[in-house]
Parts: sequence; C-alpha cells; structure tokens
Amino acid sequence: MSTTSASPSAAVGRGIGPDEPPRRRITLWPLWASLAGALGWIGTIVFDVRPPAETEAWKKGEDYLVTAADMSTLDVVTGRMGWTAGLASVAALLVFCACWRRSVESRYDSAAARVVTLGATATAGAALLGYAWKGALANYLGPESGLYDDEGLFIYYILTDFGAYLPWFGVLVSAFAVVWMAFAERLVSRVLGAVSAVFAVGLTALMLAMGVPGIPGTLIQIWLVIAGIWLAVGRSRVIIGGSDR
Repeated sequence: MSTTSASPSAAVGRGIGPDEPPRRRITLWPLWASLAGALGWIGTIVFDVRPPAETEAWKKGEDYLVTAADMSTLDVVTGRMGWTAGLASVAALLVFCACWRRSVESRYDSAAARVVTLGATATAGAALLGYAWKGALANYLGPESGLYDDEGLFIYYILTDFGAYLPWFGVLVSAFAVVWMAFAERLVSRVLGAVSAVFAVGLTALMLAMGVPGIPGTLIQIWLVIAGIWLAVGRSRVIIGGSDR
C-alpha cells in the first residue's frame, strides 16, 4: 500500500501557499442562535408594548398606575412588529436546537449539551405563547377592535407584560450548561465559558435580588448572539472536533 500527498505546486494551484496554514472555516449553523437572540431581543425590548403615559412617567422617574383606560392608547404596529420578530426568533431557536442535537449531542456524551437543547427548547415553547399574546392584543386593538371591551383587553395586556420576558429563563439555564461544558468537560472555548458565566450568574443574582422573574429576558438574548458568533468563528472542540484552545 502506498500513500500520496499533495505537492506544494498542487497546493499553490488551489490558492494555498506551501508555507501557508490552512484557512479557518466558519461554521454557519451556530449563527441560528445569534439570529434567534437578535430577533428575540427586538421582539421583547425594542417592540415592548407600553401605554405612552407610562413611558413618559418612567422617563421622569415617576410611578404610573396602568388601568384598562390606557388600552386604547397602545400602539398596534408596535405589537404586531414584536409578535412577528418574536415568532421568527422562536423558529430560529428551534432550528438551532435541531442543528445542536445533530452536530453536538450525537457526537459527545455530555449531559450539559443536552441541557443546552432542553433550555432553548423550553424557551421556544413558552415564547410562542408570550409573543402570541402580544400579537393577539394587537389584533384586538386593530383589525378586530370592538370585540372586547377595555377590561378584556387589559387581561391580554397583563399577559404581555412579562409574557415575552419570562420564557428566556430557559436560555439562561442553557448558558449555565455552556459554562459546565467549558470548564468541566472542556468541550467549549473557556473564553465563551467565562462570558456565559458572567451573563448566567449576573442575571440570576439580579433576578433573585430584585424578585423580578422577567430579568433574564432583558439581556440573555445578547448572550445568545455572542455564543452563536463565537461558536461559528471560534475553535471550540464541539465545533472543530479536536482539542479545545
């Protein structure tokens, strides 16, 4: 049996110099996580539905009591945009979960890797309801206005108050799992593990200290954006299949 290797001239012919290291490739599928995080943050924060009077009071540092009378002042377009971005985020998150299971869970016997999937899937399922309530409120304020009185719309508003924030706790759990994969299993870049720890521990501490259950939904989407990009361009073992660096 004989083996052959590519000659330097052949390498040059393919656009690679004889002394040039192989070019680093970008793995595209982790970017589904980044897309999900970006759309989720837009749907939750950018298109958060609030009465204008409450917003003005907040800017002045004052408290404001929201009542059913404020429902007629809510912006329909903001609600629709938040619903649309939120549903797109759910779809992207589910695609990421499928790619993660195929590319990571099937190759590594890691309980933490499974927790990543479970946490993200939990967020997707719960967020489907959270963003759907936002879309329903916009619908009953717009095309189907008049089907509910202000008290009925107020119920939908209460559901949307934390509806788009609460589901992101699942991704917070996924961030803790990535920390474990980085420092205990050495399957993920330790730099990404450190960033994940800052987000996961920081948001958890803030949530418990303030007693506000929606705190994870304010920033954990940004972690998802960072994690997706880092996995796509970095050197994590779960992506390149070799030793972590």
